[in-house]
Amino acid sequence: MAFRGWKWLFLLGRQNALGKVWRGRRGGPSLRWKRCCHWSAGKSLDPEVRAFLEENTEVTNSGHLTPEIRLRLLTPRCRFWREKPDLWPYGDPFWAIYWPGGQALSRYILDNPRVVKGRSVLDLGSGCGATAIAAVMSGASQVLANDIDPIAGMAMILNCELNHLNPFPITIKNIINSEAGNWDLIVLGDMFYDEQLADGLHHWLQKCIRIHQTEVLIGDPGRHQFLNHSIHSQLHKVIEYSLPEYTRQENYGLTSSIVWSYQPSNSLE
Repeated sequence: MAFRGWKWLFLLGRQNALGKVWRGRRGGPSLRWKRCCHWSAGKSLDPEVRAFLEENTEVTNSGHLTPEIRLRLLTPRCRFWREKPDLWPYGDPFWAIYWPGGQALSRYILDNPRVVKGRSVLDLGSGCGATAIAAVMSGASQVLANDIDPIAGMAMILNCELNHLNPFPITIKNIINSEAGNWDLIVLGDMFYDEQLADGLHHWLQKCIRIHQTEVLIGDPGRHQFLNHSIHSQLHKVIEYSLPEYTRQENYGLTSSIVWSYQPSNSLE
């Protein structure tokens, strides 16, 4: 099975399993080579993990909406595009795909730096870290990237290096349903793939807005689970981007991706 099989499973139902992890995890996984749940600038990576990621990903800035950003991704030229997914030694590498919602958010931030300039930004479900990188490039005063996969955290550090940026802080704790952080802006892309996770996000984001007047931007290409969730009635469409042909092919016919502003009512549901 090629790596495309991983993506097919993700789009058809594997997201439910990943959603359970997001809902249930209260801290980072305990791994032999990395037990902490937080990285900051200057933190070194495990040399073996670094070597594995550098050997089994390709540096690219083509085929997506943000050619300004170079990323380590899994592409057809990578070994694990063809190998059986079970041979990948870590958790499913969803971070190694530049998903359409994240592409739209990153493009919007790069084109509209005023959205983040001088502001604190949380990139929730950061994956490859592209949107956090876009926020740093556009002048955000503080950026925190969050993803529950520790390998994603390591990949983000490598991607910062590729773009000549000091690594921003990264947390691999599940912060959904935790105390609302005081952020000026929360950005999240491609997170509404599981109904219960979407419910949790809906409630937690409302709490952040109510307590701290946080602004929330959501990137999504129009997946069924997103369009049919109650949160959709509280969104304002900011901008829609036509996806590059390569991204269309790798996302089974999705042709565009949208940035939404989340504007819920004052009361929590």
